Amino acid sequence: MNAPQRIVVDPVTRIEGHLRIEAETDASGKITRASSAGTMVRGIEIILRGRDPRDAWAFAQRICGVCTLVHGMASIRSVEDALHRAIPSYSIPRNAEIIRNLMIGAQYVHDHVMHFYHLHALDWVDVVSALKADPKATSSLAQSISNYSKSSPGYFADVQKKVKTFVEQGQLGIFANAYWGHPAYKLPPEANLMAVAHYLEALAWQRDVVKLHAIFGGKNPHPNFVVGGTPSAISVHSSSGAAKARGGQDGTAVNMVGLQTVQTVIKQMKDFVDQVYIPDLLAIASFYKDWGAIGSSGGNYLSFGDMPEKDIWTPDSFLIPRGVILDGDISKVHPINMDDDNEIQEFVSHAWYKYKDGDDKGLHPWKGETEFNYTGPKPPYEQLDVDQKYSWLKSPRWKGKPMEVGPLARALIMYATGNKQMKELVDYTLKTLDVPVAALFSTLGRTAARGLESKVIADAMQGMFDSLIANIKAGDVKTFNEQYWDPASWPKSMKGVGLMEAPRGGLSHWMVIEDGRIDNYQAIVPSTWNAGPRDTAGNSGPYEASLQHNHVLHDPKQPLEILRTIHSYDPCLACAVHVTDPEGEELIQVKVK
Repeated sequence: MNAPQRIVVDPVTRIEGHLRIEAETDASGKITRASSAGTMVRGIEIILRGRDPRDAWAFAQRICGVCTLVHGMASIRSVEDALHRAIPSYSIPRNAEIIRNLMIGAQYVHDHVMHFYHLHALDWVDVVSALKADPKATSSLAQSISNYSKSSPGYFADVQKKVKTFVEQGQLGIFANAYWGHPAYKLPPEANLMAVAHYLEALAWQRDVVKLHAIFGGKNPHPNFVVGGTPSAISVHSSSGAAKARGGQDGTAVNMVGLQTVQTVIKQMKDFVDQVYIPDLLAIASFYKDWGAIGSSGGNYLSFGDMPEKDIWTPDSFLIPRGVILDGDISKVHPINMDDDNEIQEFVSHAWYKYKDGDDKGLHPWKGETEFNYTGPKPPYEQLDVDQKYSWLKSPRWKGKPMEVGPLARALIMYATGNKQMKELVDYTLKTLDVPVAALFSTLGRTAARGLESKVIADAMQGMFDSLIANIKAGDVKTFNEQYWDPASWPKSMKGVGLMEAPRGGLSHWMVIEDGRIDNYQAIVPSTWNAGPRDTAGNSGPYEASLQHNHVLHDPKQPLEILRTIHSYDPCLACAVHVTDPEGEELIQVKVK
């Protein structure tokens, strides 16, 4: 028996951004209270005030370099929503919606695969153990779960030799500083070797799949966007000679060559998900079924929905549905009213901000305030006073309730609303693993949902692409609506919300426009919903609640159990500090070496 203590994990690694976890344990090592603290602030919302709304996406997209396109997408949608509210006839060309869906879909599959292998798998896979594996037995294991071509004994022997060289030379690099040998690792050496091999395969795979973003958006990361559609003009004639040299319609990347590359990428994504990701996910999960009873956030889930078959203002056409599940009851999905001041609110009673009318009240994002108020200890410090303000993240709530957002929320809402493929995938996974439905509400369920969602999205992308090609063949190449592009044609006052489902969860950008300029801008990102601190009523955020659900630490000095649950959310707090002057010129660069 150990004495009760507070475990501090800072920084949490293998995430994007700066996150600190303080977990209080009882004498048995069970976590009794957890506190999640975002330890960095930037204020991009403040930087955006007074700017042209059409330029906001370029700034907002820099909120994150990993969730590369989602903030740009949400930002342009907020302007478009403001225009649609003021002028209901305003619309986005169908081709632009399809291209956006393809870009979002590619981001999902890329992000989920990267997360599983490069950020989360090492919580379950012991790299050093792979050195003890028999390559022949590893080959037999791999071939028993998939028909993936790279599964010969020689292939796994080569991977093992590569890892052995790293270890013997003390150059573990990307595999360094983990808790290898921890008793919570349960995979046999052969499963570890297979997973390490696929870790390396995924590194090469991801270089190819990002080409889709470069073709439709010009580059990756941070592809280009435009209010009113997409910046990708479609070429319908082959480019050659002088026409190719001078650019123009015949000189764009979205020509038959570029579109064929997109088709290839879609197939690559689908093949990797089907032949590598899903088989690995189920194989690894079978050794960790006990984690189906660990890490529930409390049963409240929210999705804004995305991937419209028609447009963003027709939620019934979404592939990913909109709604809320409360208390784990998947028999009912509650609607969301974005305009109701009492539904979505942000609280700052435990965040380093202040509201002019008092910190105990929640504010709807259109009325949101961003005023820094750091009251914490002077760094460096050993512990935070978690009974006071302790995080740079606000506490978003829906009707006063904390909400988990992300793949698990989406999978549950898709299941509850009758999505046939998701229902079949969930039921198959539960049966294969021989775990109850309750296992969905857990760290294991959260990790599994990300893989199942990848399968749904990768399969759907082919239909999206086919629709785009059919439109082009029918003579429809429109990707941009120039009507109302000029702010001089806008009403004096407008407001809009750009909603989307980022890979990590529900994302919303809320914009108030006065005289063609941004008067207020508030972004509520997925990790704010999930990683935010306790609210005025003392309700824990999802990270905190999950850690308070059945976590017993084997060794407080090696808190692998904390990392497993936190990583299951794929935290993304922030990636860089950008400081600019009013003209948008960079004042300083800070590089951490």
